[in-house]
Amino acid sequence: MEILFVIIPIIILVVFLLYYLNNKQVIIRTLKKLPSSGISGIRTNQFTKITGKALHVDEPLIAPFSKRKCIFYRIKIEEKRSSGKSHHWATLVKEERFQPFFVQKNGEYIIVSPSRKPLNYKAHLVIDKKASAGTFKQNTPEFEQLLKEYNIKSKGFLGFKKNIRYHEAIIEIGEEVTVAGIAKWKNLQEPIEGYSYSKIASLESNEKQKIIITDLPKEKVNKRL
Repeated sequence: MEILFVIIPIIILVVFLLYYLNNKQVIIRTLKKLPSSGISGIRTNQFTKITGKALHVDEPLIAPFSKRKCIFYRIKIEEKRSSGKSHHWATLVKEERFQPFFVQKNGEYIIVSPSRKPLNYKAHLVIDKKASAGTFKQNTPEFEQLLKEYNIKSKGFLGFKKNIRYHEAIIEIGEEVTVAGIAKWKNLQEPIEGYSYSKIASLESNEKQKIIITDLPKEKVNKRL
């Protein structure tokens, strides 16, 4: 019984830390501390939060399954595998792609440029597309094509269908996003349609603070009044 009094608080502490330190919660807490800002009034070198419409700078990315135009996507394909009486989901594909993008707010623009090397951002994207295949489920042609593109066979050695699931999270063109970073002003190299200024604001990272990108509803990342 005494052992339980020791183990239970440890379990509760571990569960709390896993929740408190997960990427989504870190992003929410960081964004809630920042006031929402307009673009024209941002100050250089200030950690700044902007909520607005995501727009592409270059030719948009295409999400692998839904074929939606986007500036950021994350996908995961998993297969259910059994071992005796237990089972687990094994990751077959985990893919993330992004590109520099604009955020438009009240007719003004700010540019965000995530990079992988060096890693200069933290992001949380809401999963908004799912698909699955299984023994008693008929695969759609679209899902079969997706598996083919990633060289995944939908049937096993004996011809039985595999249990496979797919998750897709994207920032679609025109979707509302919240971004944060260290504000800078840059000279505009090429004109932007509908934008008449020679300089544009950007959000960047530094040694202490990464760029933050999320499509969580703005109600979740703003302080409650």
